[in-house]
Amino acid sequence: MSRTEQYGDSAVIARRADQLREHAVDLQSLADRMVARIEALGWAGRAAEAMRERVAERAAHLRSVSSRHESAADALDAHGRAVTATKEEIKRIEVRAHRMIADARTRVAAAAAAGADGVPVTPDPDDERLAAVTTPPRGHRDWLDVELPGL
Repeated sequence: MSRTEQYGDSAVIARRADQLREHAVDLQSLADRMVARIEALGWAGRAAEAMRERVAERAAHLRSVSSRHESAADALDAHGRAVTATKEEIKRIEVRAHRMIADARTRVAAAAAAGADGVPVTPDPDDERLAAVTTPPRGHRDWLDVELPGL
């Protein structure tokens, strides 16, 4: 697993949500088939009525579980979108920070080179701080808390 996937793979999350929806459909279908089969028997009497009630209860339970599967799938989809948005935000911050750090290092190096001819040049303190920054690993959530001048 790469560092950028350490907080969740959106495609895997979406597949799991799809699987939950498929299970929900299967459960609903099973409930419908159970009820249809008992009705198709043409059985009459107290025992038949008791069986119909029992099957109706089981079918209601299956439909309830099916509904919960749908709700779980919706929650997984929302989580997958949040994971994607967070990873995109991490990447955006990371790219901008690396660009700022590289630019600051270039300016600090230019100031040092300008001072080499005997005339001291003091780099901007913000550039010096940026040039000295140690960044979090690529894709790490710590990028969300990075505080850099101008970021």
